[in-house]
Amino acid sequence: MTDKDSQKNGFAALLLDYGSNPVIGGLVGLLVGDAVGVPYEFNAPEDLPDRHQIDMVPPIGFGRSHAGVPPGTWSDDGAQALCLLASLMDCGRLSLTDFADRLLQWLDDGYMAVDGHVFDVGIQTAEALGYLRDGVSPHESGGESERDNGNGSLMRVLPLALWHAAGDEALVRDAHLQSLPTHAHPRSLVACAFYCLVARGYLCKLPDPWSWADSRLDEIYQDWPGERERKAFLRELDVLRSFPKIDHPRGSGYVVDTIWSARKALEEESFQDVVRTAIMLGHDTDTTASVVAGIAGIKFGLSGIPIRWLEQLRGFDIAEPLFAGTVKAQ
Repeated sequence: MTDKDSQKNGFAALLLDYGSNPVIGGLVGLLVGDAVGVPYEFNAPEDLPDRHQIDMVPPIGFGRSHAGVPPGTWSDDGAQALCLLASLMDCGRLSLTDFADRLLQWLDDGYMAVDGHVFDVGIQTAEALGYLRDGVSPHESGGESERDNGNGSLMRVLPLALWHAAGDEALVRDAHLQSLPTHAHPRSLVACAFYCLVARGYLCKLPDPWSWADSRLDEIYQDWPGERERKAFLRELDVLRSFPKIDHPRGSGYVVDTIWSARKALEEESFQDVVRTAIMLGHDTDTTASVVAGIAGIKFGLSGIPIRWLEQLRGFDIAEPLFAGTVKAQ
């Protein structure tokens, strides 16, 4: 690729400065995976195009979801992740109040949404943000029942792992905290913490980030202060572990399924194949693809993302100001 080619699109131009940077790879990877997955959302696997036709611009004749949204546009996944990243950058820490305010600004005003257009929001997230709007504390607004374990807080948490410089215990606590405004059940908290440790494992180039994250999270929970929380977190970690024994990855909006769908997709050997495998699971294609593509962006780097996807990704003016600050914070 020539320098001239890299200037065709803002995200492609990032290759000049950040081609091998795993943090920028993870951030852009999340946005790319989200945007590629958007047109295929809500479709069962058997209703999707052939694997080789899965692309940011769907094949002619495919009845894409969100038909009025231009290809290359990220959805609620990418926008909420950028809300979290912007809050971390501006506050220098995780401020739940500031983050919750930005989530409301996203839903109400299109903050961090491409074209300022919010076209997709989960039912559970919308309900929780309604409570926030009514003045409920972000520590108490999220759903707490076992049925409230959608993947809405998992899909946005990666920037925390990419930004965080403190120890594993602090990362786990903040992963729990960022979930609370919308998803407060311990299962969602544990899933977010596990995913953040997986991301840290990839950042540190560990040989098996998934096994390391499992054992490290178990260690942290074994020493967790407060018997009630300790038992609850360990119980939910067992739920996360047991999923492959009772089910198989199917790309649903259930937070545990999303974790295992992502792990299945990461068995592939390239960023493009990771994303296509995630989408071919069907159903919640944008979230599954964004969750796995964030990790794939760390693993393969920005230079591993197909250039056509970087050129087709929209919203550079929204995301780019955050990238330089993120690199400085490393």
